[in-house]
Parts: sequence; structure tokens; C-alpha cells
Amino acid sequence: MTTSRPAGPLLAVKHTVPPVRRGTVERAELEQVLRDADSRLILVAAPAGWGKTSLLGRWAADPGPEVTVAWVSLDEGDDDPVRFWRYVLTALHEAGAVGSAALEAVVAPGAEPIDLALPILLNELAASSRRHVLVLDDYHVLADARIHESLEYLIGYLPPTVRIVVAGRADPPLPLARLRARGELTELRADDLRFTPTEAAGLVGAVSGRTPAAGDVLAAWRRTEGWAAGLQLVGLALRNGADGAAGDRHVLDYLASEVLPSLDPAGRDLLVATARLERLSGALCDAALGTTGSAGILDALDRADLFVTSMDAAGEWYRCHPLLRDALLRESPDGRDVLARAAAWYAGQGRLDDAVHHHLLAGDPTAAAEVLRDGSGWFLDRGLATTFLSLGERLPEDAVSPQLALALAYAARPGSGDGRVAHWLDLAERGTGPEHSVFGWHDARAALLTMRAVSVPESEPEVAIELAERAVALEDAADAGPSPAARAALGSAYARSGRFATAAPMLLDSWRQRETAGWTVGLSVQIGGLLGLTLLALDRGDDVDRLLRQAVPLADRVEQDWGAAAIPVVAALRVVQGRHAYLRGDVRVARDLLERAIANAEADARHLTVIGALVFLADAELGCGHAPAARTALARAREFADDNAPVTPTAAEWLERAEQRIGRASVRTATRAGRLAEPLTDRELSILRVMPGSVSQREIAAALYLSINTVKAYTKSLYRKLGVGSRADAVAAARDLGLI
Repeated sequence: MTTSRPAGPLLAVKHTVPPVRRGTVERAELEQVLRDADSRLILVAAPAGWGKTSLLGRWAADPGPEVTVAWVSLDEGDDDPVRFWRYVLTALHEAGAVGSAALEAVVAPGAEPIDLALPILLNELAASSRRHVLVLDDYHVLADARIHESLEYLIGYLPPTVRIVVAGRADPPLPLARLRARGELTELRADDLRFTPTEAAGLVGAVSGRTPAAGDVLAAWRRTEGWAAGLQLVGLALRNGADGAAGDRHVLDYLASEVLPSLDPAGRDLLVATARLERLSGALCDAALGTTGSAGILDALDRADLFVTSMDAAGEWYRCHPLLRDALLRESPDGRDVLARAAAWYAGQGRLDDAVHHHLLAGDPTAAAEVLRDGSGWFLDRGLATTFLSLGERLPEDAVSPQLALALAYAARPGSGDGRVAHWLDLAERGTGPEHSVFGWHDARAALLTMRAVSVPESEPEVAIELAERAVALEDAADAGPSPAARAALGSAYARSGRFATAAPMLLDSWRQRETAGWTVGLSVQIGGLLGLTLLALDRGDDVDRLLRQAVPLADRVEQDWGAAAIPVVAALRVVQGRHAYLRGDVRVARDLLERAIANAEADARHLTVIGALVFLADAELGCGHAPAARTALARAREFADDNAPVTPTAAEWLERAEQRIGRASVRTATRAGRLAEPLTDRELSILRVMPGSVSQREIAAALYLSINTVKAYTKSLYRKLGVGSRADAVAAARDLGLI
């Protein structure tokens, strides 16, 4: 059984600081602005061709004393929160800014980056005494609101030793006005990036290979208005013996009529044929064109400064300047065969996400769907569920097989309330009949029913039971024995309905078949946790003890191999460990275990796990003589139940019983001296001001146009700053301080 969670392959060149090109003009004043900037965010925004990347590359080579730079070159394929943050965290890790914990947390199943990875990242950055800068180049290609939202969160809590540079062709959807008003924004725009006449002379001379006449340079500078790409075109024209008046022409026309014909035939043919490829390497071009020698041609184009630039010091990956690529696309043939061969090459390199992307660019959704269907495990095992979903959503419905639709439904997190789950299940149902097969199932209809069962909201266990019972019946009728997955789903539904005596044998049977069923160790640990909660409810302490002897080593291995990504996977089992210690009389051990388990439980977000953890912690705190802490734990449980209403009947019953035992009085958990040690952000204040009402966190999120995960993250920070543990205490503290 494999315990490690393999990391999805990342293109190393994308998180590498680009090398300084030969002949790049020094821009001392702008580079010094970047070195001296002490704002949280540095924005470099200008249209294509203004030299943003060249400027940042020169500065990154000498950012100042004791400063490390982490760089991410973004493209359209990074418009996915998990993929984006994996590149960012990898860049920071390789720059020595942080360890690996946040990188491991970002692929935690079922968790958004803002839930786990970003708090870990902020803590690690705050613990570092060195200065760090993160550069996000070509940020304008990203459209996913979750990326912008999480980056805003990161910027809001950056320690003073960290800066973020965002470079792109347009302003990013970040709170620029607020940052500007607070003096936390440094801006470089097109007017700042314009070359001076002296700098223009240096650039034209470097590109043309000659010393241009002062009058020619001044005329070129006036025509181009200091635009770097225009000056480079003038330099190329002079090199080719033209009069340098290219700045008066439409850039694309100039590139097509002057630059492309001047290229060596081999270089021109390669660039035209590969124009639809976003990145180029010798191996990729050889495979896509069915040729050899592409690496040498790309190297020659790079050395000749012909709008082809190396993306890494090793000279493995290259990119065309966007302007040249636009001109190439005018002359490029259809290119579908090239894209299809590129897709095959990426698949052979173990980059299935890029393979699917290129099949889609080639207009071949059938091939893309086949890679997604056969490679679903590749995506899910690497924490790339969001990428898997976004690629699946680009397919026409008639290209999606029932098996792929089921995999996409699973990736959309059944039980999360994500409307895409129902969409994919409906699509799977339309194509599923007795004659169809799904790998690992005797009857495809049973697979569909099981997925529907686990997608039912936790508060409706009877609906889940009816669906899972039908799935088990279909598998039984196949005369091959029921699927362990179907029985596990049925047992889970029974447990959430409070029918623990019925659930226990099913979950036990599934637990015993975990290895023969081919389940991953993570799924086994999750089933073990639910089984443990069921056995606790039945007061079967000896069985819990035997289960923990088998399951805890598995959970320990998962945590060791997966790091923070294991948090939601081991959540329920760690809660069982804490409760079992309490029932044995080890109340202090139980309290310590349950305190650590709370974060796991909140990441898991399952009603039984979260409310169970807080209720059990309240008992342990009371057993240690800490009645106020016990009441605080119950207040947190009640707040969770109210925000997620209606909750699982069993969880609601556990909470009501605990409240009767311990009481619901709130407790102040911090000394309030009339002022805050740390000021609240605007986001935190906006959330605090609606807390006295009855609105839930979901309603707050909708009103503020944020995700529920972002509101939860800000709420945690708000509680920390106020020194409280619940919503009621936060309101009381805010009133004492005059904040509301």
C-alpha cells in the first residue's frame, strides 16, 4: 500500500528567476526604487513591450543586501488556486524563505489554500529574520477570483520583512486604493517605464550592434515615446540595414514584414510552426514537429536577440515575445497536428494537465477526455482536484463518459454543497445503464447511487441511507459480493443518522477489507475515524482500543509522509484518540490530544468531527477543572452548528446534551485594557460589525462577496486579536473597546 502522496510535476523554469540577458540596459533609478520600496505590495503594470520582466530580472540579480527573491512566471494554465499556490510555495521554498509544511498543506484534500497553507506560510515568514520578495510575473493572465482573494489575504497579513511584486498588463483585482491610502503600495507604470533618451541609445545600440547617431536615437525615442519594444524594433531595423523608421508602422505589420523575413529560414520555420505553443523547448519542438535539432535553433534565436528569450539559466525553455507570437500566428498553419503531438509529449513527460490543455487547444475534446478519464487518479493523488475539474468543465458534455463524470463529481467534493457535484452526477446518470461498466464496480448504477449517497447534505442522512441501500442491493444482485465502497457509504449514513448499532458492522467490514479493496491509506484512515466515532457512541471501548492499535500507525505514517496535507484526513481518528483517553481517565492527555485535533476537525468540516471534537474537549477541560474553557469550547461548537444549520442529527444531539451538562455561558478569554495590541484590518472590522446580529458566516460571506473559507480565516484572526474564543465573546470585547 502506498502511503506517500506524490507531488504533481511542476515546470522548474516557471519558478526560476530569469537570467539577465546579454545587452540588457541598466535602469539604475528604477532598480533603486525597487530596492528601496518598503511597501507590502509593489505593482509593475504596463501594456506589452514596456520591459517589465527585463527590469525585474535585472533587479532580482541584485535586490540588495540580505534579500532573497522568489519568482513565479505565470501563464494561463496557472489559473487554478492549488496550481498557483504550489508554484508560489515551491518558489519560496527553493529560495530558502520557508520550509515544506505550507507546500504539503496546499494539496490537503478538500481544503482551500486559505484554510491551511496560507496561515502556515505566514507563520514561517514571520519566523524568518531575512528579507524576502515574491515576484508574480504576468499576473494579468489569472482570472480565478479565489486566487485574487487568497493573495489579498496574504498581503493583508504579511510580516514586515516580506514584499510582494505583482507584474502584469493591467491592474490586478486587489484593494489597491486601500493599500495606496495606507502607504503600503509602490507603483511603477508605463510612464515610469519609459526609456530616457540615454537609456534608449543604450538599448538601440545593444540590439543593432553599432553606435547609432544621436539624432537617429532621439528621433526613434520620440516616435516610440520610450516604448522598449518599439526601440528594440528600431535596433533590429538598423541591424538589418533599414532606416530605423519602424516606430511609425503598426508593430505587427513591422514584425511580419521586416523581422520574420530577416530570420534564418530554419528559425523562421520553427517559430511559425510552433506559434500555438505557449512555451518552447528543444525536446518539445522536436516531438511536435517530428524533427531534430530544435534546441540549437532556439539557442541561436535567443543569442541573436530576436524576440525569443530563455526562461532559465540552462537554456532549456524559451518563450516568444507576445508581439512576435501574434505576428507568427498570422502566418501559422492550422497547427492541430503540432498541438496533438505536443499533448502526447507532455503526457509522456508525466504532465497530464498540460497534455489535456494541448488536446483542447487542438480542438480534440475526445482525446482530452480520455486522458482525464484514464488519469483521474493522477490528478486526485496530487491534490489537483481543482485543475481536474476546470479541465473537465472545458469539455462538451457529449465527450464526458459516465466514468469520467463520476470522477469529476468526486473531485467536486461530495457533501460540500458544491453545485457541480449534482451536475456531474446527472451527466453520469444520463449515460449509465446495466450494460455499462465502471472500473472497480460490478454495476455502474451502484457506483452512481453511492456517489449520490455521499453527496447528500449531512443533515439528511435518511436520504443517503435510501440511496446507499439501493447501491448495495445492485451489487448484491451481481453475485460477486457488494462493493466495500457501497457498504462504507451505507454505514456512514447510518452513523450520521444515529443508528450506530446498524452502522458498526458495515463499517467494521469495510475496515477489514481496506487492503483487498485497493483503497488508499488516506481513505482507510478516514473510514477508521468514522468507525471509531461509531464504536465510541456504542460504548465499545475494547473495540475502540483494538481499532486504534491498527489505525493510529496508519495515521502517523500519513502525517509523516503527507505533512500538513494529512490534517483533514486524520481528523476524525485524532478526535477518537482524544475521547478514548478521556474515557480511560487520562483527562490531561485527552485535553492535549483534543486541542491539537480541533484544527484537524475544522479543516475536515464534517459535523460529527467538528462538534464531536469541541464537545469532547469541553468534557476534558471540565475534567481538568477548567470550567470557563469548557464553556468556551461549547460556545464554539454552538457557533459552528448555527453557521452550518441544519447539522447532522447526531451531532446536534451530542451538543444539546453537553450544553445541558456544562452550560452555555460565554467566558471572556483575554484581558481587555481599552485598546488592541494589534489593529484590525478593514475586512476584520466589516465582519466584526455584523457579528451582533443573527447572520451566519455564509450570509456574511455573500454580503461581502467573499468565500466562506475567507470569512472563516478572517474570523480566526479577529478572535486572536481580540483574545477571545467565540462569536459572543468577540461581540462583548468589541463593545468594551468601542468598536461596535
